[in-house]
Amino acid sequence: MAAGGAVFCGWDGAEPEPSYALDGACPEADERAQLEPDTDGGWRVVSERVTVAVSRMGTVEVRTPGGVVLRRDLPPRWWEPAETVIDRACEGRGAGGTGARWHQRSEVGADARFFGLGGRAGGPRLKDGSYRLWNTDPGGGFGPGDDPLYLTMPVQLVVADAGTHLVFHDNSWDGTVTLREGEEGAGSGHDRPGGVRMRMEGGPLRYWVFVGTPARVLHGWAALTGSPAVPPGWALGHHHARWGFGDANEVRRVVAGYRERNLPLSALHLDIDHLAGHRVFTVDAARFPDLPGLAAELRADGVRLVSIVDPAVKAEPGNAVYDSGAAAEGFVTDARGREVRGVLWAGESVFPDFTDPRVRKWWGGLYAERLEQGFSGVWHDRCEPVSFAAFGEPTLPRSARHALEGRGGDHREAHNVYGLAMARAGYEGLGELRPDERPFVFSRSGWAGLQRYGGSRSGDVTTGWPGLRASLALVIGLGLSGVPYSGPDIGGFTGSPSPELYLRWFQLGAYLPLFRTHSAITAGRREPWEFGSGVLEDAAAALRERQRLLPYFMTLARLAERTGAPYVRPVWWRQPKDRALRDCEDAFLLGDALLVAPVLEEGAVRRAVRLPRGRWYDTATGRAYEGPGQVVVDAPLSRIPVLARAGAVIPVASPDGGVELEVWPPCEGRKGGGSLAVDAGDGWDKAELVRFVSRLRGDEVRVEREGGVEAGYPVRVRGAAPRSEQRG
Repeated sequence: MAAGGAVFCGWDGAEPEPSYALDGACPEADERAQLEPDTDGGWRVVSERVTVAVSRMGTVEVRTPGGVVLRRDLPPRWWEPAETVIDRACEGRGAGGTGARWHQRSEVGADARFFGLGGRAGGPRLKDGSYRLWNTDPGGGFGPGDDPLYLTMPVQLVVADAGTHLVFHDNSWDGTVTLREGEEGAGSGHDRPGGVRMRMEGGPLRYWVFVGTPARVLHGWAALTGSPAVPPGWALGHHHARWGFGDANEVRRVVAGYRERNLPLSALHLDIDHLAGHRVFTVDAARFPDLPGLAAELRADGVRLVSIVDPAVKAEPGNAVYDSGAAAEGFVTDARGREVRGVLWAGESVFPDFTDPRVRKWWGGLYAERLEQGFSGVWHDRCEPVSFAAFGEPTLPRSARHALEGRGGDHREAHNVYGLAMARAGYEGLGELRPDERPFVFSRSGWAGLQRYGGSRSGDVTTGWPGLRASLALVIGLGLSGVPYSGPDIGGFTGSPSPELYLRWFQLGAYLPLFRTHSAITAGRREPWEFGSGVLEDAAAALRERQRLLPYFMTLARLAERTGAPYVRPVWWRQPKDRALRDCEDAFLLGDALLVAPVLEEGAVRRAVRLPRGRWYDTATGRAYEGPGQVVVDAPLSRIPVLARAGAVIPVASPDGGVELEVWPPCEGRKGGGSLAVDAGDGWDKAELVRFVSRLRGDEVRVEREGGVEAGYPVRVRGAAPRSEQRG
């Protein structure tokens, strides 16, 4: 039992460390926890937040302080492949070791619902079925039925009436999680519990459990694995990307198109086509003869350049990156010490071993070239890792050797943490090269703890309405797995969206943390004016609203840093016992103040919205609705429904460029509130978090800082303060 209520369980001598997930040292034990005998001859550990009971047969139960069982883990089973037993006998080793496979069955409440497991296109609520734990490029585009994807994690968030708990199996090997929802009153009137089966191809059986409200659980998870990195302020604006920008002049034309139409743009991303022969850390001088000059020119207009960085290095003598990496013995090898060679965009390539601290240091120093070219941030791609010359699958051979922080091992253990370790190398390297600025790094792949170094792009989602729905599922699922900053390719990566689909995707993206258009070189363009004047007008409105909400987004980023709470939250976040909310997958909360209901179906101009308990205001009409329950609201092409919680105090950009407080009237006799992260710039200074309280006094809405001090910011009251309740 660790301080803060975390529970660690290790089988067969497994210890919490070494671990790629933990942020620093293992938490200290809770000295207040008590060891007591249990009724069946076993024992239990009792603490303020959770009780853990272990039977004499080895069953582990996680219980609430009131004694309700949240999770029952049955004794596991181990077995070894025949080749492992033969190898062990030949080498004179005893039984056990990381080659042993294992599986464990668990039971949860009959009403429990499953979330998490990293980025899953079929979520956010995970249905019955098997989910593989192996970071995978699905090839081409993916939709709701495709699994696994780029960023898998053995992180289960389980929500039930009795309570919420998170379970993290700290094991980076290939595995499968099989989920089965329970059934209340099944058969002869007895509940059938939900079930979980973990099956791993090797590695230790060790796991952490957190119990409490969703907010408390995610706070504990962040305390264990690290606070989410806060993106620089500009990274919360709109990003435009495309695989296929032909040259510097085309980049200028696109940026000029935004400027001429008075459309906000914060960043433009360059894909692999700006590189010389697709070689990492190079520039095609014919297409981009003065990239630093172009970057300075764009930055003067408020637009930053972001560069793609793939891990594969072309294996050719004379290539400076290859030569320096080979001299440092920094590439993944086979059992004989020879470089493992695969194929990526540049041709035959080698792969840095990011599980070696020396290699991370070397690789991090290479980002100096990106900074000299004028880039302000990087996006890591193909870091599952991917090889086009597949060794049975499109990645490195499982026998490939890795340093694993000096322990040594093979790709079976290193594969899932490869993208995480690359993100660490980039983040730490940029931090050393520009110590006064927070790095901007986001990655297509990763593992538990990725949030310490940045966020995630959700990959090559297919163009289509199912892809739009999958985009929302991925962002919610990643947030519940501890990665709060993520977003999809708006419009889909693979094809040409219809004007309506593009607009609905764009409207959704305006309320997601990473707001980025992107597409394949063979797909249609993604500039808003390419879809007609009507789409341009409505997309411009979404862009202006995103710009207005930037102080709120920065506040959410700072709150995530302190608490681990995602920006984008499921609608059950504050009311997990509401079963109808647990099953709601087509809306989300942006922070605590806003409920966003995107349009996910073609032709829809009205949609049903499931409301949590309390009063909610339609931000377009000011009409008030009372939850819990379902209402039907207008969703014209010009906007998607967004509702504000009664009493919410939302920091927004004022017309004069400052900050004002947008307030929605609280219910009579109740208080509301909100927070503002005071701008601390893009360095490392901690932002001051100012908290506000709203009250209704007669017909007047009053806003003060906590403690009764004047708000200190202009206040704008939205909506009416209705005396009678309305229902849709």
